[in-house]
Amino acid sequence: MLAELKTYLDSIKARDPAPRSRWEILLYPGVLALGLHRVAHWLYEAELYFVARFVNHLSRFLTAIDIHPGAQIGRNLFIDHGFTVIGETAVIGDNVTIYQCVTLGGTNPANGVAGKRHPTLLDGAIVGSGAQVLGPITVGPRARVGANAVVTKDVPEGAVMVGIPARQTLVDAVEYQKGFVPYGTPCSDIFDPATQKLEILKCELERMQKQLDTMLAEKSGKTDGERESA
Repeated sequence: MLAELKTYLDSIKARDPAPRSRWEILLYPGVLALGLHRVAHWLYEAELYFVARFVNHLSRFLTAIDIHPGAQIGRNLFIDHGFTVIGETAVIGDNVTIYQCVTLGGTNPANGVAGKRHPTLLDGAIVGSGAQVLGPITVGPRARVGANAVVTKDVPEGAVMVGIPARQTLVDAVEYQKGFVPYGTPCSDIFDPATQKLEILKCELERMQKQLDTMLAEKSGKTDGERESA
């Protein structure tokens, strides 16, 4: 158990350069929230729903992180800072990183329909600060959701999603995923979908202009030749 805790704390240190030691990481609200969620989830599965909810409310009071006792969470989840909400039927894989002010929210909250209503985040996913991932969708392994993005559709493996509504960028996913990306947010304009489309359009116009210049030059050459022969 101690070895598992050390592995967990080291996994957080690998994603966050701020802590100087494992002791500092133990003070993180995300670590406390996850620990209390493990207790609440165990009580939830034992059908002790009221007690599970009490632990959940205690955790929310202490950490400003609201994880429903029914949520299923894998190994090494890192919630950086607080004000995060994770819904009842959310499923989170291993080594997932979630930043502050994120919502893993459910659809149809008022119609009383049970079943899967919240997202599934697969292994290695990163959700940037302020992002809203809504509905019973799947965020694929190693996918990145940029800050303040609103995701309502499935995200492919290794994709980078930015904007409202979230759109997949045109970046080379294999190349981009080599390192950890803080906040899951590209910091260069070339990763913005709108900017990329403009750049592609600019390149296409330049190509067409070159073709037009070539055609005009060829036509001009033929005209000069016809005049000489006349």
